Amino acid sequence: MHDSGASSRDLIVENESLRSRMTYLLEQAERNHEIMCRHQAFDLEIVGSDSFPNLIGTIFRSLPAICELDIVTLSLVDEESDIHTVMHKLGVNFGDFPNLLFVETDTDLGFVPSRNELFTGPPKPMLGPYHTAAHQAFFPNPPAGLQSIALVPLLRNKRLIGSLNLGSVDANRFTPGMGTDFVEHMASIIAICLENVISNEMLKYIGLTDSLTGVYNRRYIDRRLLEEIGRARRQAYRISCMYIDIDHFKHVNDSVGHQGGDEVLREVAIRIKAELRLSDALGRFGGEEFVVLLIDADADSAAMVAQRIRASVSGTIFTLSNGVEVPVSVSIGVATLDDFERDHAIEGVAQALVAHADSALYKAKDAGRNCVVSFE
Repeated sequence: MHDSGASSRDLIVENESLRSRMTYLLEQAERNHEIMCRHQAFDLEIVGSDSFPNLIGTIFRSLPAICELDIVTLSLVDEESDIHTVMHKLGVNFGDFPNLLFVETDTDLGFVPSRNELFTGPPKPMLGPYHTAAHQAFFPNPPAGLQSIALVPLLRNKRLIGSLNLGSVDANRFTPGMGTDFVEHMASIIAICLENVISNEMLKYIGLTDSLTGVYNRRYIDRRLLEEIGRARRQAYRISCMYIDIDHFKHVNDSVGHQGGDEVLREVAIRIKAELRLSDALGRFGGEEFVVLLIDADADSAAMVAQRIRASVSGTIFTLSNGVEVPVSVSIGVATLDDFERDHAIEGVAQALVAHADSALYKAKDAGRNCVVSFE
């Protein structure tokens, strides 16, 4: 005889099992949708990054939260230290990004090209357990208990530009047999954004530097002076300006030719820069004129630096590449911004400071050249 009660109980159990399974699937679908939305928001955020520090900051700030990771680092191939040098000159503070790493060549990343019978392809992500000896270079400050990692190549036009390094304290988070389509997609977007931002920053740097001497140009100094006056007003420190002119430069050009004159300009720039701090800024204003911004320097300090520069230039004769020796000297005018005239526009204050240094320079020339005069 058929037991209808048992059948009903079986149906109830089966329905509860199905309901539980549906609830789980719905929760998974909602979770996947939430993850997808977070990743789309991350993609939009990094695509919208308009500067190198903005992009790097977004990657380090958002990616660990979105992907539930314990550490994210980024290794960039920087063969001639061009990226590091330019970003530093554009004001990037690398101390803010301890997980940003630089390597000299793409082989330093340790990727092996994927192979099949027909061709050698681009490298694939490397997933597996964390080993200190093998992976310390990618995670110089690993979290306690780091267990599994993914090293994901960043590729642009089949060229390896770096790697995105992901780490977790969960030993099963990254395993060798795991599918990598998702992390490869994420890395491809990051690689595109990195290349675009670095290219734009390089162009910005080129637009702000003097191609002959490698120091900044007038456009940069004008912009930097406005920023520094605003900062000095807030933090109450002094700014000084030096206007430097190479004495009798026309005679130098006439005697050694324009190529020799260019060598003199480059060497003068090198000698000036050697007397400055990293916080100071040197720019060529065209011809044989240079302008220096001395940050947090009063009139006495600025005059001392100017005397050091004058002595450095005139104290050792210039030897050109063809062996010709040329005596060179400079005249320097110095002005200091003591009273910020807070009711005046920053632009006007900046122009007045440079004009005062220029006026002092003319007095130095009238005094016989190869000397320093401070604006009174």
